[in-house]
Amino acid sequence: MKNEKAQQLANKVGAALRSSRGKDVLLYLLFVAVAFVFWVFLSLDTEVQRDFDVPLELQDVPDSVTVINQLPPTLGVSVKGKDSQLIRFLWGKMSPLKFKWADYADDSHLLLTRARLDTRLREYFGNGVQVVACRPDSVKLAYTSQPGIKVKLNIQADIHTNLQYIISGPIKADVDSVMLYSISDLPHTLKFVSTEPIVRSGLKDTVRYEVKVKPIAGVRIIPDKVIVTVPVEPLISRKRSINLDVINRPSDVNLITFPSKIEISYLVPMNAYNDDYPVKAFVDFNDIKPSRKKLPVSLSVIPSVYHNVSFAPDSVEYIIENGK
Repeated sequence: MKNEKAQQLANKVGAALRSSRGKDVLLYLLFVAVAFVFWVFLSLDTEVQRDFDVPLELQDVPDSVTVINQLPPTLGVSVKGKDSQLIRFLWGKMSPLKFKWADYADDSHLLLTRARLDTRLREYFGNGVQVVACRPDSVKLAYTSQPGIKVKLNIQADIHTNLQYIISGPIKADVDSVMLYSISDLPHTLKFVSTEPIVRSGLKDTVRYEVKVKPIAGVRIIPDKVIVTVPVEPLISRKRSINLDVINRPSDVNLITFPSKIEISYLVPMNAYNDDYPVKAFVDFNDIKPSRKKLPVSLSVIPSVYHNVSFAPDSVEYIIENGK
């Protein structure tokens, strides 16, 4: 059925094209196509000025050398020429402009002057293309062959979790130290570097941030970016019963409390839910007063993993028995 419809449509189109009006339409389209081709050729022969971002690449850098300030990733270049000369740069990825280390390096610097850049850019774009401007107009790289100095990395972080969540461990970077390189001597007081500040709030899950290390003028830091991990866990509610102890009780008397246990409630990180940390509850015999019918309950030092601790009852009745 579909083949029959397609055949009928093809027959109608063929008949329309064979008609006098169809021939006129075909002739018109032919002239349009010829005009378009002529327009393209005329456009390609027109001189224009265009801007390009030319990638830069430094080749054959010795392993013993550490470049202090990095080569710019691209050069902003304005050129003037015919579209036919520039058409290959308008589509696709531009190939890098390459510089060999040995051709431009001296004792402590690598210098690409405007004259050197112009020479290489004319070779890159080809004869007949005029280089109007480039940004930057020169490149100067400092480098050193001296070994680096290893210093500690400090993480600057102001991070807060959402309610009932907690930072469950130390905030760490994927490296704990970095290497510093400079063409001049580094001060002996420079014992550490810091990351750029991380400020976050409302976290509900473990997160990782790519953070820059704070730059130091005239110093190359490797690595200059680190991955900082912030471990976050939910807090889970838990309850326990704890025996009541009596402190400062004379040896010749007994103190019986009602009840003899209290219940404490707290929030604990998920990974510590099954761990029982020591917590003691007690009453003080010295708190007994003729006017006081109950003794207040106190807790020992609370483990740091416990949060929002509460307990009940907060006071207990008691009786005193003489010992035998």
